[in-house]
Amino acid sequence: MAGIALVRKPGPRIAEGIVTHIEREPVDHRWALAQHDAYVEALAAGGWRPVYVPPADELPDSPFVEDAVVVSGRLAVLTRPGAPERRPEVDSVAAAVHELGLTAVRIAAPGTLDGGDVLQTGATLYAGRSARTNDQGIEQLAALLPECEVVPVKMRGVLHLKSAVTALPDGTLIGDPRHVDLPDLLVPEEEPGAHVVPLGGDRVLMAASAPRTAAMLEQRGLAVTTVDISEYEKLEGCVTCLSVLIPD
Repeated sequence: MAGIALVRKPGPRIAEGIVTHIEREPVDHRWALAQHDAYVEALAAGGWRPVYVPPADELPDSPFVEDAVVVSGRLAVLTRPGAPERRPEVDSVAAAVHELGLTAVRIAAPGTLDGGDVLQTGATLYAGRSARTNDQGIEQLAALLPECEVVPVKMRGVLHLKSAVTALPDGTLIGDPRHVDLPDLLVPEEEPGAHVVPLGGDRVLMAASAPRTAAMLEQRGLAVTTVDISEYEKLEGCVTCLSVLIPD
């Protein structure tokens, strides 16, 4: 197995999730559940053992577990989400990482940090300054992970850093230059093509809504698995938001 995939099933109030940069659309809870199951199956097929955080049906955004914790090695940095209504999501994720034997530390007030604003590639962590993540949160993250180079990134027009840019297995950054100022970006064919989850080796997971980007990455020699996450995309979610991968 490649490691553990921390995930959480969507609750019946998922349609009430926060929407910031797009217009609200109806979200079908049953279809979201089915899409989540298929997403988890794709991770499992890639060698990642699913571990479910306990349901939090009263918290609409709870399936977006990435925002609650940043894992580097055996250290779990529990976040302090920028949206106050999302902060209750963190305690149950804290319990889950404790069960996995990770050492846990927390971002403290007045710092705010969403995991979706943290992109790890090698020993470099890109940290997006967003409406959800402030300078104090980024400074605390850097202090908690002294072995990493933490690079603050300015953003515009997107919810999280990883809404705009992610990294391919070889470390190449793929993203939309309209939203971030980073050098040497590989530009995707579609906006959702900026969202890539490396599964190990040359394998990556992407949303089905970016077929031209998937073909482009296959031409680069990558093995691409696609999943339909349309109900989550209505809530500004992407393939990275729905899991935290913890390598063995």
